[in-house]
Amino acid sequence: MTDAAGGPFALSIDPAASAPPYEQLRRQVVEAVTAGSLAPGTRMPTVRALATELDLAVNTVAKAYKSLEADGVIEGRGRAGTFVSATGDPSTQQAQLAAIAYADRVHHLGLDDDAALALVASALRARAAPPVE
Repeated sequence: MTDAAGGPFALSIDPAASAPPYEQLRRQVVEAVTAGSLAPGTRMPTVRALATELDLAVNTVAKAYKSLEADGVIEGRGRAGTFVSATGDPSTQQAQLAAIAYADRVHHLGLDDDAALALVASALRARAAPPVE
């Protein structure tokens, strides 16, 4: 696997770590995508190849990939392979999903767009305001 600059990108598992191997793998991929080390469109190794490379069970890598795909970090394209998602940043992906859910909910409640946006703006201002003592 190569990084965004075309150089080698290595993943590693620490058997002494408290986090299980699938979580270590998942976290490293998320961090690499967030940092830009793994660019959108980067082809991920096959589950079997990565399991062999990291000396892990195939099911361990498959579990990490499934979690990464559920979070929108990677996407399976059938026989073409698995790739870093075009949206890249998992935080942005989760925020987009939350925004869609919010838009659906306020529409169901009968609020117009201006009222919905005003509620979001108010909530963001409240989070940014210093705590009242």
